[in-house]
This record gives sequence, structure tokens and C-alpha cells, in this order.
Amino acid sequence: MIVLTKMNGERFLVNHLQIECIETIPESKIVMMNHDFYIVRENTVQIIDKIAQYNAKVQDIHRQLTIMDRR
Repeated sequence: MIVLTKMNGERFLVNHLQIECIETIPESKIVMMNHDFYIVRENTVQIIDKIAQYNAKVQDIHRQLTIMDRR
């Protein structure tokens, strides 16, 4: 899940695996798989960076757990 900011300043979590596409209109419009959408303050580069950072963190945690658990 990544944290994004609505145009009114409200922060919320989005399951990045459910994002269908991101449109730039000039704000960023996040379109979900169920066709709901959110207009957010972050630009597309920032959103992609957040997704990449989250995925890297998940991979790192998985790597640490596999190294520690030597069954």
C-alpha cells in the first residue's frame, strides 16, 4: 500500500496492485481496476517512485526472512 494525498490535503492508502492506469490532466488521476478514480497531488513520477520503494521494501523484508530462517 502506498500513501497518496487528495487535492483537499487528506492522505489515504492505495493498493498499488489495483491501479489500472495513471493519467496526467495536469493533476494525477489514479484509475483503479474497478474504474473508481482519485485525483491526487503527487505527480506520476512521485507515484511510480513510491510504488518502486514499496516493492523494494517488501523484497528486502522477504530476503531478510529467508536468510534468517534456515529450515
